[in-house]
Amino acid sequence: MRRQIFQLKVSLADVTPPVWRRVLVPGGYTLDRVHRLFQCVLGWQDCHLHSFDIDGSQYGEPDPEGELTLRDELDTRLDAVATKGGRFLYTYDFGDWWEHEVTVEDAFGADPEERYPLCSAGEGACPPEDVGGPFGYRQFLAALADPGHPEHESMRGWLGRSFDPSVFDPGRATTLARWLS
Repeated sequence: MRRQIFQLKVSLADVTPPVWRRVLVPGGYTLDRVHRLFQCVLGWQDCHLHSFDIDGSQYGEPDPEGELTLRDELDTRLDAVATKGGRFLYTYDFGDWWEHEVTVEDAFGADPEERYPLCSAGEGACPPEDVGGPFGYRQFLAALADPGHPEHESMRGWLGRSFDPSVFDPGRATTLARWLS
């Protein structure tokens, strides 16, 4: 029997220009590995808490202080919670609240000639960490785009590198995903 592969489309909610990725993920991945994969292909740096909301159940890293009621993502495989045509949410950074809509576009047997995981497509650069969620990201882009904007220089200095919201390289994302997940 061939391994089952899930084709997931991960879309960052409430941002323009659009940011999304299409990934092929082994069904045997636990949700903690799916989290690491999403971090890689989206461009996040895994500096904040996260959770999955799947069919009304919350999954993530158990909270030792018991403030968050989460099922342990280490104990849950993707193929146990994902179904073709299904949807779920992945939230990253509970302060900035980056919500990702995940669509299970397909499920099929693994191609023995292919290596997984694989980022097959995508669009848009990931927003910088700690930019302030979707609202802060809109302000950030407006400031960067206008040299006359009062925050232009401070935003450029804060980021410390160039930023093009349209740039995405699926080959680089796949390389990182295979290395880190």
